Amino acid sequence: MTTSTSIRIDQTLYDQARNEARAEHRTIAGQIEYWAKVGRAALDNPDLPVSFIAESLAAMAEPREGATDFVPRSPQR
Repeated sequence: MTTSTSIRIDQTLYDQARNEARAEHRTIAGQIEYWAKVGRAALDNPDLPVSFIAESLAAMAEPREGATDFVPRSPQR
């Protein structure tokens, strides 16, 4: 069960989240959560580019049932 908590944020940040949420097909809360996850991961991994972190989080969120198993191109020796 997911719980929620109300917080106060700057109106400009809220407006930016609303606009980005529309473009990314997320809720406003989902957009802010996404930014928080990317920001937290970036702080935890300062040597990684933010784009790599964002792409990694997106890949981790994808459903696995349609994934293709990894098959090496050449036989292992």
